[in-house]
Amino acid sequence: MTATTQQIEKAASREATDWLVLLQDDPDDVPLQDAFREWLERSPVNAAAWQAMTQASQSMDAATPVLADKWTPLLEAVRGTEQADIARTEETRFRHRQAAAMAGRMFAPVLKTRTLRNGGFKRPAMFGLAVAACLVAVLAGPDFLRGLQSDYMTGTSQTRQITLEDGSTVTLAPESAITVAYSAGERTVRLLGGEAFFDVAPNPERPFRVEAEGVDTTVLGTGFDVLRNDGGVRVSVEHGRVRVDYADQGVLPVAETLRAGQSLRVDWSGAYEIVESPANHVAAWRQNQIVARYEPFGAVVDQLRRHYSGKIVVLDDELSSKPVTGVYNLADPLEALYGIARAQDAVLWQISPWLVFVSKG
Repeated sequence: MTATTQQIEKAASREATDWLVLLQDDPDDVPLQDAFREWLERSPVNAAAWQAMTQASQSMDAATPVLADKWTPLLEAVRGTEQADIARTEETRFRHRQAAAMAGRMFAPVLKTRTLRNGGFKRPAMFGLAVAACLVAVLAGPDFLRGLQSDYMTGTSQTRQITLEDGSTVTLAPESAITVAYSAGERTVRLLGGEAFFDVAPNPERPFRVEAEGVDTTVLGTGFDVLRNDGGVRVSVEHGRVRVDYADQGVLPVAETLRAGQSLRVDWSGAYEIVESPANHVAAWRQNQIVARYEPFGAVVDQLRRHYSGKIVVLDDELSSKPVTGVYNLADPLEALYGIARAQDAVLWQISPWLVFVSKG
């Protein structure tokens, strides 16, 4: 099939977005620079896409940061001018990423870019730096990069059901994103981030596969949930059977078949475990619930974050690793957070309606 002009321009815009992010993340990588120049010279469409990208980036650099008059004084008061400068640098990096969205829309309404496995803010040791990171994150809003890459996505507290061309349905949890690639012999969905429940229309001649950063879940007809986060991937089966495979350089391969009521958690080192749980607990977020069974505190809070319009920061790694068991109501995320924290004798510091810190008691 010959690609249309719109498809070619869309692909060039997507690749220009990729290059913007990669070059910012590693500006001194000589092979990366060489590969970029080769891409740029390959096609006039690529050159036009990059020009649009850089023009938008320059426009964003010249713009005044959103609400700077409100958050800059707070940062300066917490950590002094030095840390405020760090926050401004992070704001500039964000504006470059926002420019990617602006430039891409000159070619197509939906764009794509690469989502890195361990993306997002790291929890810093110093309180002031945590404030800086959170304020920048609040100003940034939804994950622009994931949005550029996705075919379908959701925002905070938003769920969405998509019916695919074969009749299969995908229910996206909040702050989640997928791409869809169907061919004559295979149906493939890529989970870019977050969580999704799949109810697959059976077709033995056309397997259905979900990719989540190298963790592949293959089915013929079933209902199952896939969660992807910084720690790894969890696959949970509501009905039917699925096969989960993970093979990466330097790790032992995973190849397991799951039945209804089983979940497999695999981290990026290849370590994994299979646990049993009631099938009706799978994707409990569809009923506005978190059902945790000996899950790390940090992982449970990660699920809760997608339902809370502000930012939640856990300040202690030891606390993040403690196990949590319980059922929590997502209709009131802040109350759920209090319940999770109480179970670990943790303390909540609500700085504002949109910023909460959690620390050991």
